[in-house]
Amino acid sequence: MEVVLLKAVKGLGTAGDVCKVADGYARNYLLRRGLAVPATEGARKRVAAEAEAQAREEAKAVAQAEAQAARLEDVSLIFKVRAGEGGQLYGSVTNADIAERLSATLGEEIDKRKVLLEDPLKEICTRDVEVRLHSGVKITVKVSVEPEDAV
Repeated sequence: MEVVLLKAVKGLGTAGDVCKVADGYARNYLLRRGLAVPATEGARKRVAAEAEAQAREEAKAVAQAEAQAARLEDVSLIFKVRAGEGGQLYGSVTNADIAERLSATLGEEIDKRKVLLEDPLKEICTRDVEVRLHSGVKITVKVSVEPEDAV
């Protein structure tokens, strides 16, 4: 029996694949658990349409990420913070702080998990921080941490 997989099945294929399997395996396992449907012409068309729609959504997300990257290409962030005599900060600059400042600059929300900062910045420094806007779109932002002027 030929079936169209709705979900990935280990050792058989991924979603959208058309597989030839034993009748009993199809009836008693794949169809009952909602992992596959019989490979009719309508099922094949539906799976193809879903794959096409998913590809369009992915292309739209990549285009949006590339547009954001173009707007943030030469962005440099400066954080004025309280610091002690040795350059140690009272607190730190985290990926959430950087994401918040980038969101304000861009006018669109940027998730803090997209800012790839290994450890919070706890001293006066200038660092290049990588921001992953999409799986294939990354930019580098220069982050400067400076002491605020005491008055």
